[in-house]
Amino acid sequence: MAFIGVRMGNEPELSPADLQGLGKLAEDLGYGEIWMTEGAGRDSVTQLTSVAMATGRIVVGTGILPVFSRTPYITAMSAAGLAEVSGGRFILGLGVGNGPAVEHSHGVSFRQPLTHLEEAVTIIQGLLRGEEVTLRGKVFNVERATLGDVVPKTHVPLYLAALGPRALQMAGALADGVLLSWTASSYLEQAIRLVREGAVAAGRDPSAVAISGYVRVAVTGDRAAGKESLRRQMAHYLGSSFYREFFRSTGFGQEMEGVESGDRSGEKAIGPRMEEELGIVGDAEECRAALDELRALGLDKPVVAPLPLADLKESYRRTLTALAP
Repeated sequence: MAFIGVRMGNEPELSPADLQGLGKLAEDLGYGEIWMTEGAGRDSVTQLTSVAMATGRIVVGTGILPVFSRTPYITAMSAAGLAEVSGGRFILGLGVGNGPAVEHSHGVSFRQPLTHLEEAVTIIQGLLRGEEVTLRGKVFNVERATLGDVVPKTHVPLYLAALGPRALQMAGALADGVLLSWTASSYLEQAIRLVREGAVAAGRDPSAVAISGYVRVAVTGDRAAGKESLRRQMAHYLGSSFYREFFRSTGFGQEMEGVESGDRSGEKAIGPRMEEELGIVGDAEECRAALDELRALGLDKPVVAPLPLADLKESYRRTLTALAP
């Protein structure tokens, strides 16, 4: 049975009871993992704890916790807690987040993001292994830190969210998996190659690094409505210079020029090729076929991110049911 996971967007329209119900539905339908985003609004750790306590098999993952918003020590503590609550069904997903959110909302300088991430991962992994951690780094100075008697009983997998080449290689070098997002189908093989190169350079088995990624999906017979929902989500990200540069570097330079010149709004700059490369819209059979194509390119663990069509909760239920393994 081919793996499939689901991403929940931590939307305020969904109550904790809604999330628990969707989690139980995903588990009953055979989904392997539930990932929870974190940006504004509620934190993902609390939401996932609720889901974990309402389920018994499905794995829960933070997708992702920004490392600038928590110290490595509190992150390791949270991971140990969720690993215990879930009975070992937890993946710790980490990333750098984005500069404006870090600086404007958290009031923290967004400096040396990849160095910050690398040092945080080193500290967190050591703590979760039960080590006494000392690190004199460029960002962190930690001395004899330990989780004491609450070290997780089983290994807590750590995934890194990665877009650019250096982050992709870092995921291969340090993490149990990579979590991709907005990765164009035409760029997917190159992204995976960078992850594998990072693993080899670090003396690791590249096949030991899981290749996971969010795939925006609208299961619908109304293609126009599905594509409109996809464009709205994409346009939100186009407001970030970081994501515009990422899209430009992965083959969408003309579209980004249209956005930055002011000639076109975000949605209007998104052409048919960008829609086809970055999302899936169609009936259940078409969406399943498109996911299989991504698996064939190397996306071992696709995580569907349901696009909202009218009622949000119903959009999740429809997608989960239609694409169940």
